Amino acid sequence: MFSRLGRARLGRMHSHFTRMSRSFSTKSSPSNTKITIVTSGLISAPGIWWWTTAHDDVPCLEGPSVEPSVSDPTLSREEVSRVLSKDAFSYRVNSVAGVQRYDGTQLASNSPCEDAFIHGKFSSPWNDKDKWMSWGVFDGHASADGSASNEQVQHAIMRAFVDLDDSIIETAQATSQSNMSLQEKAKKLAPAYAGSCALLSLYEPLTSTLHVACTGDSRAVLGQKGADGKWKAIPLSVDQSGRNKDEIARLYKEHPGEETIVENGRVLGMMVSRAFGDSRWKWPLEFQQKMKTHFNGQAPLTPRYDVRTPPYLTAEPVVTSTKIDPSQPSFLIMATDGLWDNLSSQQGVDLVGTWLESPGTQKSKPDPTYAPFDFGDFRKGVNWRFVEERTTTQDENAAVHLVRNCLGGNHHELLAGRLAFDSPFSRNVRDDITVQVVFFNSGDRSL
Repeated sequence: MFSRLGRARLGRMHSHFTRMSRSFSTKSSPSNTKITIVTSGLISAPGIWWWTTAHDDVPCLEGPSVEPSVSDPTLSREEVSRVLSKDAFSYRVNSVAGVQRYDGTQLASNSPCEDAFIHGKFSSPWNDKDKWMSWGVFDGHASADGSASNEQVQHAIMRAFVDLDDSIIETAQATSQSNMSLQEKAKKLAPAYAGSCALLSLYEPLTSTLHVACTGDSRAVLGQKGADGKWKAIPLSVDQSGRNKDEIARLYKEHPGEETIVENGRVLGMMVSRAFGDSRWKWPLEFQQKMKTHFNGQAPLTPRYDVRTPPYLTAEPVVTSTKIDPSQPSFLIMATDGLWDNLSSQQGVDLVGTWLESPGTQKSKPDPTYAPFDFGDFRKGVNWRFVEERTTTQDENAAVHLVRNCLGGNHHELLAGRLAFDSPFSRNVRDDITVQVVFFNSGDRSL
């Protein structure tokens, strides 16, 4: 998780990762190498973005570093909207064919927030004059002829992810044997103990292709409107956790005879099965013990867990490539698990579909009247997840609309109650939530 790696630490490591990515074997094709360099740069410094001047307002933005702080125990409806919208953003896109607009927001629970994000455009690997777009969310626990096949792009993205993670893990090992001072070593070793999930998308306008790379349990979903007028949720990533049957099978195949790797939906205690960093699931036990003894590193996973043949986690992403049909209204939702803990993929798509097709941001009817609420009501049948009856449409930003509805919707007391806590107590009622919604073809709302 990138915030545990630390935005500041990642910023300091960014130049190293860029140099590392440029040292790839020249045996690979120049186009693939450029994709790898670009991808490595994107994921190594979330919140840091470079772009070229264009005729629209697609920005170079940093992820918000200040979390909403709510000291007043009673939140009015206006105050709830202010908190939900505090770090929201929305941009129309004029210079990249196929993309009309994207919205985003972040609502912190932890302090500092363990989520991060990026968004913007960059030069095509094939032609600097053409622009691709990228969006990414990170959940902290931190060709010459102008074309290439999807397999080539996917391979380049995978290599960038893996090479970045190798650098994090191997840099720590090299640092421990260097002539640096103890203080310098301690600072450089810390990021390897942290971890991060990553979800990155790249949009190629010339072919209308959306590439999505997922390491961890953030999720990308495509919403597409069918001929019957209904919105369909098309998964572009699959949550990689200890509850994913394919991931469990992969782990047992890689570690034969180790029957206790996955228990209670966790990989040796870790929720996700793929991640950056998290060195205790990757380093040999002997090296982990050396780090504990000499550099005050975290204790090895043993004896609590039966660790025999690390690595158990990998940063290699699963990459999908999807053709976006310009004749059908469609949009992309990318979000950390703080959103998906509260609603399903189809519910998320339906909510954005409702937002698109609403006449405006004014509520068509007043909120229903609810009985007085406290969190004990969750044990009495009040659903803590999204329910359709609590749907409300009152936000100009589609990402804020999703966050509002996943936390309570038109049930003001439930929603305000969840926002009334600062870290660390807020973690009991909501996780960090980061959402981006990208509209390829609007369907409505005059996008």
